[in-house]
Amino acid sequence: MTNPERERVASFGHPEDGLLDASPWYLWGPYLSERAWGTVREDYSADGTAWEAFPHDHARSRAYRWSEDGLGGICDAGQRLCFALALWNGQDPILKERAFGLTGNEGNHGEDAKEYWWYLDAVPSHAWLRWRYHYPQRAFPYERLVTENRRRSRQEPEYELLDTGVFDDGRYWIVEADYAKADPEDVRIRVRLTNAGPEPATLHVLPTVWYRNTWSWEPDVPKPRLADAGGSAIGVEHDGLGPLVLQAAPAPDGVVPERLYCENETNAQRLFGSPSVTPYPKDGINDHVLHGAATVNPAREGTKAAFWYRVTVPPGETAELSLRLAPAADPDAFGPAFDTVLARRRAEADAFYAALTPPGTSTEDAMIMRQGFAGMIWGKQFYHYDVARWLDGDPAQPAPPPGRRFGRNAGWRHLDAADIMSMPDPWEYPWFAAWDSAFHAVALAHLDPAFAKYQLILLCREWFQHPNGAIPAYEWAFEDLNPPVQAWAALQVYDIDGRRDIAFLTRVFAKLLLNFTWWVNREDAEGNNLFEGGFLGLDNIGPIDRSHLPAGFTLEQSDATAWMAFYCLNLLEMARELARHDPALSDLVVKFMEHFALISEAMRGKDLWDEGDGFYYDVLRGADGAAEPLRVRSMVGVIPLFATKALREEDFQRVRRLSKAFAAIPEHHVLGTAGGERFVSVGVAAQGRVRRILTHLFDEENFLSPYGLRALSRWHERHPFSVRVPGGTASVGYEPAESSTGMFGGNSNWRGPLWIPLNYLVLRTLEDYHANLGESVKVEYPTGSGQQRTAGEIAEDLRQRLLSLYRRGPDGRRPAYGWVRHLQEDPHWRDNLLFYEYFHADNGAGLGASHQTGWTGLLAELVARPTAQRPPRREVRR
Repeated sequence: MTNPERERVASFGHPEDGLLDASPWYLWGPYLSERAWGTVREDYSADGTAWEAFPHDHARSRAYRWSEDGLGGICDAGQRLCFALALWNGQDPILKERAFGLTGNEGNHGEDAKEYWWYLDAVPSHAWLRWRYHYPQRAFPYERLVTENRRRSRQEPEYELLDTGVFDDGRYWIVEADYAKADPEDVRIRVRLTNAGPEPATLHVLPTVWYRNTWSWEPDVPKPRLADAGGSAIGVEHDGLGPLVLQAAPAPDGVVPERLYCENETNAQRLFGSPSVTPYPKDGINDHVLHGAATVNPAREGTKAAFWYRVTVPPGETAELSLRLAPAADPDAFGPAFDTVLARRRAEADAFYAALTPPGTSTEDAMIMRQGFAGMIWGKQFYHYDVARWLDGDPAQPAPPPGRRFGRNAGWRHLDAADIMSMPDPWEYPWFAAWDSAFHAVALAHLDPAFAKYQLILLCREWFQHPNGAIPAYEWAFEDLNPPVQAWAALQVYDIDGRRDIAFLTRVFAKLLLNFTWWVNREDAEGNNLFEGGFLGLDNIGPIDRSHLPAGFTLEQSDATAWMAFYCLNLLEMARELARHDPALSDLVVKFMEHFALISEAMRGKDLWDEGDGFYYDVLRGADGAAEPLRVRSMVGVIPLFATKALREEDFQRVRRLSKAFAAIPEHHVLGTAGGERFVSVGVAAQGRVRRILTHLFDEENFLSPYGLRALSRWHERHPFSVRVPGGTASVGYEPAESSTGMFGGNSNWRGPLWIPLNYLVLRTLEDYHANLGESVKVEYPTGSGQQRTAGEIAEDLRQRLLSLYRRGPDGRRPAYGWVRHLQEDPHWRDNLLFYEYFHADNGAGLGASHQTGWTGLLAELVARPTAQRPPRREVRR
């Protein structure tokens, strides 16, 4: 069977300075965010309160500075022109132009989207995209959602949209948007409207096109125009895009939709009580449709425009609308060829995913994989942030508060981003995070290796990576630290792509050398190879905020130190691979073996390892040097297992000839030998520490749950940990669901729930153990069961547990959907998957952000690559 989509992806090559260098198929994509309000970029307040500085109530009326948002939309790769849907059920106080949700200060468990939409399908060239949304026919309960969630304590569950009863009796619309490209610049759009309710209902549908506002921020920037283009068409006049026309077919009843125009300019009168620059501001279409206001331009031109359909649909039936964005109008735009393009692209998507699906994969797993990958593709977003301009302000706008120059991200003036990036969640986290991006790249490599490589290279480019070598962590604090997983991810992508792209590996390696040096120089306060690093993406996993310690204290971190050993070994593997092509790099193999030895010896010290408990802990060290182990059994103490690598005997011999430190201490680290290689584990003796950690990890009363591995041991449910710190006592107890503390993370709770990324790393590490140590090495699994299993068998069992989160069980339930009746039982809902941020550790219910396909998309990778595909080596000696 032919695979046109794979052929399109294979033609992309190496993007250098932009995606369009790779292929014109990248020109249009799902790059339009689900949320642009309430972000750091749009925060021009004096006190850095992003959520309050630009709230949802401002979004319909205020021009964004840095990006745009919309419902199920697309835009070009420079986000010059955007297209999305706007809806009105005749009851709401505003047009539904963007997804609604709560800010961190409004929700009892942090930020949270309060809508239901799904990314059902997508291919990496964006030649085929499918999006779905459920829109109530009753008035949307905006105020009730805010009020009730503010009222609830952290000990109570979140109040969700389904809890309001607004979907009862099936009184809602199913809105689906399909996008199919006839060629890179010809996009066919079909919108299906299904009335799920018991009575006929009318829906106002406004397919909307607009320009991102690029002209209000500095003088003499020309303003592009939208204007009537004859017939039922809107003409696009933009120097950078060339001529384009958006055509709309008549409604099912034959009525040609009205065209409405306004400007993407702030309604200053509504928001600030000052004169607006135009009588037709950004919310002009909203006010005209809802109230009949004279706020649309009678001259039929502007920078924002919409077709206004009024569609009445009988109960249970579906109406269709058709649109086309192309370089020129076509009188036969909606003839038979329109449907042919949509059908062909959908069939090509079927062929693309059939080729990705391993033989024997169940229908359920194939669906999990396809929707997981679709969510990752829809998570590709335009990201724009010029930090220097943001700090200093725009020439045509009032200056920001003076303190801004010394506040958030002030040390990152070089960062100037305007690119397509893989986002963790396009509503809740519409900005990149460094370690999220690494996990995304591993999954994306199955779909689009060039784009996966581009994401890893991008964060190392001069306009992202700090001159001192630091990689930006995330938008709220670029100077904070995420785990250094980029080298590991680069090797994974290199493997998935067939271990052939030496140019990619070389390019990443050069920049990661700078980053590794930065870590060594900046995050080892005592110079003793015990690293700090702060929260490292684990938010509130400990009793104290690891990024903001009491004055005079340092925290020697088990996970930070282990991550650095992990980093060291992955750079070692990269150097070893590159040295096959350039022998001059072989010296770096020795360098990283040496550095690994130094970190390993530090890890073997008595402070981080607790011999009595058989576990690694962080150590809080006071100004007087006194050490206080933070005995919290969490993933912090499991991460040392990841720092493992098979090393060739020739590498050992070379360092032995050089009389280097590594040669003197290898037996502390060697787990076994096989086929002329040694398998090395950081600071963990084969006979002792690995097995003792695994005893905790595989204990169902500790880490092992029916759905994977908990972030914190359930042992703490009966034995909470407390420590005295300046100002009082800090404590940690087991919390299998939402967080009960607001410390660093709001809804991001690592005190018990199950998270996919570290589960994934444990699983792949076990596969490495099996590949290198073979069938002869077995451990008890689960702990106390009496069953001895190989590491490979355990990895496969963990894979099955993780995938069971989304598989429909014998009772018809998907654990990830908890006890939500609509999601579990209703045929309109139950097979549309939401990929949550994390999961209840005991029952598997999805929690946190609901579209975190970013790293939860690793579940799709576990279907596409069920094992690491490395057979066990033979003749293992221990």
